[in-house]
This record gives sequence, C-alpha cells and structure tokens, in this order.
Amino acid sequence: MPGPIQSIERAAAVLRLLASGARRMGVGELARALELPKPTVHGILRTLQLVGFVEQSPDTGKYQLGAALFHIGSSYLDGNELRTRALNWSDSLAARSMESVRIGTLHEAQVLVVHHVFRPDNSRQVLEVGALLPAHACAMGKVLLANDPVGHVDDEPLKAFTNATITDLDRLSDALEQVRQRGWASDVEELVEGEVSLAAPIRDRRTVTVGAIGISGPIERLCDADRQPRTELVSYVREAARSISRELGAIPW
Repeated sequence: MPGPIQSIERAAAVLRLLASGARRMGVGELARALELPKPTVHGILRTLQLVGFVEQSPDTGKYQLGAALFHIGSSYLDGNELRTRALNWSDSLAARSMESVRIGTLHEAQVLVVHHVFRPDNSRQVLEVGALLPAHACAMGKVLLANDPVGHVDDEPLKAFTNATITDLDRLSDALEQVRQRGWASDVEELVEGEVSLAAPIRDRRTVTVGAIGISGPIERLCDADRQPRTELVSYVREAARSISRELGAIPW
C-alpha cells in the first residue's frame, strides 16, 4: 500500500491549527508552530486560498478558515444536534414574528449562519446558510461574544458598516456586559442601514452557549417610535432560545 501524501498531511495540519486558534495567523506564526519552512507554508496557504478553504485579511495579511469549508461540512450540519433540535422552534419563531430567522455559531470573530428560515410572506429572499457575519455588528454575534469564555474579539480595529456600528473596543465591551446582564442582544442599523436584528443565546446541557437564534427585518417593523426593539418580539426570540436550550438539556423541565 502506498504511504501517506506529505503535502496533504501538511495542508490538514494548517487547517487544524487555524481551526484551533482564536485569532488569525500569519505565515511566520504557522511556520513556527508546524516547524516548517515559511515558503512551504506560504505555498500551502496559497493553494488552500485558491480553493476557498482559507481566507486572507486584506488589512493584516493573516489567514483564517474560509467559508467554503462549511459547504463540505454541510452533511454534518444536517445532522448537527443544534440545528436538528432548533428546526421546529425556528419555524415557530418565524410564524410568530413574521420575520426571517437565523441560527448561528461563533467562528472566530464572525458568525456562521447554520440555519435560516425565510420570512413567511411572498417576498424574494436569499438563503443565507453558510454566510459569515461580523460578530461585533449583529445581534447574534453580540450574544455569542458576550457568552464566549475564550474571547474572540481581535485587538485589530473593528470595521464600521454604518454610522451606528460599534468600532471602539471599550464601547463593545460595555455593550457585551449589557447583553450578559439582560440575556439578549440587538443591533439597530449597525450592520445594514434601515435593518434591525434581535437575538438570544442557545445553551446546551453544560449550560455552555453553543449558538444564537435571532430575527432580522426593517426598523419600522422591529422597533417602536423611539427606535427601541419591540418588547413582544424580544420575548418571542427569548422564548425560542429557551425552548431550544431545553431540547438540548440546559433546562431540566
């Protein structure tokens, strides 16, 4: 039998290292960790980037896992306990709120959308499963960052998407503390002008936050006249999160 292919082993080692790290990594960091020459690691990264398995930050030049890996793992996600247990509750939340529903998990400083229920009307909509959202600028991301014991907020400057986006780390830290205290998060035009999202944490039997569920829609539907999230919609989202958490064993009744 032929032996293992060294280049594939090395590429797998790069992907495992990027998956285990809390931050983006540069060529030098990867080379030192893997004890490989920098030109070798650079060639592996370039190849992985071409096929979409890694992405390079245009600002720092560092690398992170690419969204294309999600599509390879979609068969796993179909059987993922979080998604499976959440299907009925996410459908129910969409029906109650009359808005689109997304479920996401934390992928470094981003939110990976693992499930998406369309808004229950006849409008044209795009499936967002597999999309990556900036965690600091959306409600699901704030929920996940606020309950993340590792801490995935980079020291790098936070990108502004609108005039309302929080780009100051101290302000973001204060916002995350508020999320922890009240148990839900919102973003009011922080990611997209005119749009609002609300989200709450999903916990498993260890009481670890394993995901977030949220709704999104135009500000005139999700907020009141004072631009505050409508209390009944917040309640719907929190009830759905609690129900899924109960399915996962976090709530023993």
